[in-house]
Amino acid sequence: MNEDIRIHSWPCSYYLDTSKQWVSGRLSLTPVAIKFTADKTGELLVNFHLSSISEIKKESSNLIFSSLTILEKNTKHWFSSLQPNRNVVFNILEHFWREQLLSSQGAGAEAGAALQATKGKELTGLLTGSQKRLEDTAKVLHYQGEQFDNIMRGLNKIEGDMDVADRLLTELESPSWWPFSSKLWKAPLETKPKETAAVSDSKNQEGIIIRIPVIITHRTDSNVKPGKLTLFASGLEISDCNSQVIHRFESKDVDDIRVHTPYEISVRQRFIGKPDTSYRLLSAKMPEAIPILEMQFSKKIQFLEDALGFVGARKSPQVDLGTTIWQAATGLLGGVVQPSSPVGGREGMDDDQVQLQKQEKISQEEAKELKQILKKLKGLALETEAELERQDEALDSITTSVDRATLSIDKQNRRIKKLT
Repeated sequence: MNEDIRIHSWPCSYYLDTSKQWVSGRLSLTPVAIKFTADKTGELLVNFHLSSISEIKKESSNLIFSSLTILEKNTKHWFSSLQPNRNVVFNILEHFWREQLLSSQGAGAEAGAALQATKGKELTGLLTGSQKRLEDTAKVLHYQGEQFDNIMRGLNKIEGDMDVADRLLTELESPSWWPFSSKLWKAPLETKPKETAAVSDSKNQEGIIIRIPVIITHRTDSNVKPGKLTLFASGLEISDCNSQVIHRFESKDVDDIRVHTPYEISVRQRFIGKPDTSYRLLSAKMPEAIPILEMQFSKKIQFLEDALGFVGARKSPQVDLGTTIWQAATGLLGGVVQPSSPVGGREGMDDDQVQLQKQEKISQEEAKELKQILKKLKGLALETEAELERQDEALDSITTSVDRATLSIDKQNRRIKKLT
């Protein structure tokens, strides 16, 4: 991800301590830094990393009210005249700052291990990420399969109703003197068991694919508030910090999703005769959710100009991701089982070269872990492929049933016209 991408910028004033005056300009936020550029000179007056921030506060002075202060190391930066308002800027800056702190703490906890990281560890992380994405895909496909099953049950019920209607029409078409006509009325109808309400429970039982913290803007409101975005196989849910649901979009309710930047999206449901339901969501974790949204809403998602670079950067190295993973894993595992260089080949090497060669290999425990992950990946891939084939067959059956029901309805309409 490009660390120089601009997530947001706001017109404001910055107190320049050297000249003891306020300077007009723009406060900008990137994934890892905060910057302030003066309007008149174009000079970059502020540029520091989010991880160096100690505190972000709403403050006021005797002269300037409604100010925002950022304590960076031992320097306090003052910003005022923030547009659209101070609360919006504060919520967004605090969100990205806290997420940066959380990621920095996680990175710091693993700093010692990272120094000794081997190719095996890197590959394990890569395969684990691939496994997570494949599991998410399997969840979505499983839900789609349930939907197809529900459609098939509905079509079977329609076919049963068509059979009943056909028998009734046959009775009406029979002459009054036909001695067996009454039997058609009295014959017990083939009753099919009523559909159970198992489908309604699937919503409560479905698993969460991903949940991320977000900054929520409703329609064109200037106020924003922190909350959460939860992605399910059946749709998405927006809730506040107290986990109270603000709005839930079923997959069929979503009309379009726009990706403004790798960190900001908008979700909209259109209505006729009343305002659309639209939410704008900003999050430091949004790059993790966008691939899932793209998979679920492939025909409804739109990447705007500022997000096109993100799509290219994300897709280009993954064109041959599967082949790369398998080739890398095979090569590294082969290097453990059948080392390419004999022990005697290390003669004449200094200690640094020997250590480097050791780091290029993977240990037996890493090899065992990689084999287990690869085995799971293979199983998931086979299950996904089988589910896709099953859904293809279900689609063919649905198409055939719909065509048969359409012909039956047309035929019965003609018979009804003759009777009337």
